[in-house]
Amino acid sequence: MLSIGELARQTGISVRSIRHYDRHGLLCSTRACNGYRYFPPQALGQVRQIQQLIATGFSIAEIAAFPACMRNEEGATMCPQTRALQRKRLATIEAQIATLERRRAQLVAALSDTE
Repeated sequence: MLSIGELARQTGISVRSIRHYDRHGLLCSTRACNGYRYFPPQALGQVRQIQQLIATGFSIAEIAAFPACMRNEEGATMCPQTRALQRKRLATIEAQIATLERRRAQLVAALSDTE
């Protein structure tokens, strides 16, 4: 079993983030009689997988709704059950990129008009 501090050190994220994931049911901890949280060794991969999903734009609520196969294994491939949500996230990101590219072009044009 890993203490919350050891899990934080080995994954490179904060104790606060680990508590947040635990509170939202993304991790499973047990409490010692002193109240300290302890995590099983597989929590290392779970935390890394959660971080990867967050980095791709998914919220904690969305990740919590994913099937266990998506949350519990580091580097897990996308499950068929989450394919639609992933496509929706990709479409959102592509729309944001398109909006930023238009804004950039407008700003470049505005700057070139003043020079």
